[in-house]
Amino acid sequence: MSINDAPRANRPHIAIFGRRNAGKSSLINAITGQDIALVSEEAGTTTDPVYKSMEILPLGPCVLIDTAGIDDAGSLGQLRVKKTRTVLDKTDLAILVIDPLLGISRFEKDLLAAFARQDIPVLAVLNKIDQDDTPKALLEQELELSLHPASTVTGEGIAELRELIAQSVPSGFENVSIVGDILLPGDVCILVTPIDSAAPKGRLILPQVQTIRDILDHNAQALVVRETELESALAALTKPPRLVITDSQAFAAVSSLVDESIPLTSFSLLFARYKADLKSMMQGIKVLEDLKPGDRVLIAEACTHHRQEDDIGKVKIPRLLQKQAGGALALDWCSGGSFPEDLGNYKLIIHCGACMLNRKQMLSRIRTAGEKGVALINYGVFLAYMAGILKRTTSVFASGPDF
Repeated sequence: MSINDAPRANRPHIAIFGRRNAGKSSLINAITGQDIALVSEEAGTTTDPVYKSMEILPLGPCVLIDTAGIDDAGSLGQLRVKKTRTVLDKTDLAILVIDPLLGISRFEKDLLAAFARQDIPVLAVLNKIDQDDTPKALLEQELELSLHPASTVTGEGIAELRELIAQSVPSGFENVSIVGDILLPGDVCILVTPIDSAAPKGRLILPQVQTIRDILDHNAQALVVRETELESALAALTKPPRLVITDSQAFAAVSSLVDESIPLTSFSLLFARYKADLKSMMQGIKVLEDLKPGDRVLIAEACTHHRQEDDIGKVKIPRLLQKQAGGALALDWCSGGSFPEDLGNYKLIIHCGACMLNRKQMLSRIRTAGEKGVALINYGVFLAYMAGILKRTTSVFASGPDF
């Protein structure tokens, strides 16, 4: 697998945690064999989390995250710690760096408790073994976790650590399928990709590109058309396509042209399975049906883009939401990596397809919302429901429309 095969959001995210000057940045440089992270003897050199897309053998493409020391002090230090803790939401594998000169403290134990709460596997590394001869067994007993000895100065233990990282990353990053699990070799898929003012000039949007690649990887065929060419494309085929995939905003036009016998879904619904939890989103429809004027709703997007005149998140979805509720709603928006900490006031969250988030982060958002009793559905689920075709557009999945 080449480094260019996997977008950042599809790579395993490996985050390095520990106290200031435990050697986190030095460890990243040693693991990668490159000077990626700034190293200094001054405590607190790393401030904001630093992300680097890399290829580490024998693992392959991944994202390494260098974080600020969890023991940072002062008002600015606490802001750094807060940013470090937000990294947990997207961490697939945590590496906890222990400095034998500092020993084990509440900081390490608090981190281990946080890893456990979020079901994050962890590797504990005993760094700086060239500087200290504290018996490893004593530290392991206090930490209640095995420690892998390493030295970024001598290189001892680094090659073995790379192997451990490859073995410890959770399964699921190889052979992950967007649509390939419902296709057979030779199947024809029609992809309906409207080109409107929001589409990036000269290219397709990421979910469309990734879906095309997934179709090709499974030896099926992708026929890409605009909604205006769909009818002629269907007529030109000698037999019906295995599947029609459309942008959710074109549901009404596309469903009227595609015979009921032909499976139909959308990019956003595919990503509800691929990046999130479609089953929980389907259950969230009950909340949508119960929406009343005055209810507070959050519209969340994972990317930051220039708002268009008829923007889906700012205009189209609010219009449909208030139609469903029968009156004005209290609407809030968030975008990019930010996500409100206090979700308790919301009745419902409508989220984008999350192509810019990794699966761990999207599931974390769903879990956080669920803990507050707030339903979360994505654009595709919402738009299919509003178009009256939710059952049809989810029937293609093995678990069926009722889940």
